[in-house]
Amino acid sequence: GMFFTSLGLRILQGYGQTETAPLISANLPSNPKMHTVGPPVKGTEVKIAEDGEILVRGELIMQGYWQNKKATREVIKNGWIHTGDIGIIDQENHLQITDRKRDIIVNSGGDNISPQRVEGILCLEEEIAQAVVFGDKRPHLIALIVAEEIWMKSSKNQPNEAMRSIIDRANKKLSNIEKIRRFILTKTPFSTENGQLTPTMKVRRHIIYEIYHDKLEALYS
Repeated sequence: GMFFTSLGLRILQGYGQTETAPLISANLPSNPKMHTVGPPVKGTEVKIAEDGEILVRGELIMQGYWQNKKATREVIKNGWIHTGDIGIIDQENHLQITDRKRDIIVNSGGDNISPQRVEGILCLEEEIAQAVVFGDKRPHLIALIVAEEIWMKSSKNQPNEAMRSIIDRANKKLSNIEKIRRFILTKTPFSTENGQLTPTMKVRRHIIYEIYHDKLEALYS
């Protein structure tokens, strides 16, 4: 968003789903907030459930899935669409998407952790190209790290020790429950070609976990 705005292009980010016909919210030219998807559109109610899920109600929501009453009941409850997305609403009624509900990590202490937030902070470090974190029902988080290629070549003697200091640097920006305790450094980037990214460049966590299962589990040994 900042890149395109710097070119003089107006970016008005919005949010919606096929089940909501499809627009739920959108930034307005008079008050755009780039890190949000704007306030709800006219005639649309949005609220955040106790578990953080975004719920939507209004004439825009679907009547149901075609010939699938079971799936419809799972998504529409008491007139509210359960989007499956996690978010917050700020003081100006702007909606911010923070994660997918199915991706939320619940550690062994019962704390909810947003993996996308942790991964985003890790990838702010210039030496880290990609990161995926795990830790559901575990006492702490671990990570699978893809380093920047140039940095990896320059650190070929002791890359794990060098990456440890970079992880420690990123951990200073994270809360105690979000800190990465152990990690695996891999030379194979996540991509659509190897099936570890979707066509829209989203991480396929379950696929990556299956591939690196034994090594990831060994981090908790």
